[in-house]
Amino acid sequence: MEKQIFAQENTLKRDWFSPENPPLNPAIVIITAIERLELERIGRSLRKQYGSYESPEYIDSLHLNAYKILPESIARALMRMGTDFSASQYGAVVFRGLIDVDQEALGPTPSSWQEIDKGKIMEYGFICSLLHGAVPSKPVEYYVQRKGGGLMHAIIPDINMAYSQTGSGSKTELFVHTEDAFLFNAADFLSFLFLRNDEKVPSMLYSIRSHGKPGEAMKPLFEEVFKCPKDANFSQQDATGDAPHASILYGNPEAPFIRFDAAEQIFNEDAGQSPEALEHLQKFWNEAQGLIYDEFIPEAGDLIFVNNHLCAHGRNAFTAGFKQEGDQLVPCERRMMLRMMSKTSLIHIQPVAHPQNPYLVMEEHYGKIYPATISSTL
Repeated sequence: MEKQIFAQENTLKRDWFSPENPPLNPAIVIITAIERLELERIGRSLRKQYGSYESPEYIDSLHLNAYKILPESIARALMRMGTDFSASQYGAVVFRGLIDVDQEALGPTPSSWQEIDKGKIMEYGFICSLLHGAVPSKPVEYYVQRKGGGLMHAIIPDINMAYSQTGSGSKTELFVHTEDAFLFNAADFLSFLFLRNDEKVPSMLYSIRSHGKPGEAMKPLFEEVFKCPKDANFSQQDATGDAPHASILYGNPEAPFIRFDAAEQIFNEDAGQSPEALEHLQKFWNEAQGLIYDEFIPEAGDLIFVNNHLCAHGRNAFTAGFKQEGDQLVPCERRMMLRMMSKTSLIHIQPVAHPQNPYLVMEEHYGKIYPATISSTL
């Protein structure tokens, strides 16, 4: 009996130290045609039963539905992400061909996310939420992101924000970042479902695990001496403010988590970094740049699932609404994807959650909460 117990305990151990072969790219799961058809059936069935993926009744039963009806290969890949933070875990998985996107039914890409027809993406919301439920985690929304705006956001290039360091940008490279790096209670997991990418824009992923065992250059990143302004969705004055300092790396010193935004912490001259902090960041960035994975070009129906504590994301610059054909750029429908965020514990975010909505995070900047006057109007 003792030997059996020991063997069972051993199976739970992970290889925390593998400096020889650190993961350099995400796992890729190829979805079969049968699995796609099953997901389509699931999406239609759930929409008929619940109406909306934001239905309280549906969210209450999310984990049960995820384990009962998701194809096993998908559920297993996601369950592993919820328990494996070891040296071999990259922190992202790509689901190739997760769904078939009916481009005609989707219609032209709206000019901005505000104009999205939610009815056209409702079934996609059910499918994405099931993936988060398999981790298991619960979809959440952030007031700092579009004043909440629901559990799923459309990310669409906006001509008025083409040069911004945001999801609505296009003309400049979106530097790798963990989502909402200026929050202590940022999302644990993210999903990015691509409905269109005719411009063939490569996605960028960067995992802290790609460095292998943390070296000397990383030790200073555990110190709480770094500033992180809010992102480019905010005015300069509103973005910087009088926020406290925080660390870049945190958690287990041998297998750390990361909270990082290259654009705001290194290249934003108004960030207010001390010369010492900036020097540490630049040394880290010099090493990290060589570990960015940008060989994956998403196609319609692909989904990238990310552990926001292990893996940062970004994308290359592109010309929205134009694709390369031979030596010419020709018009096409603009890039379009759907983002969902989730937390593994609603209990831990309640100190910063809306008092009437446990899924709405009211954190504004490094623990600061939006004023009660805003909260009371929601």
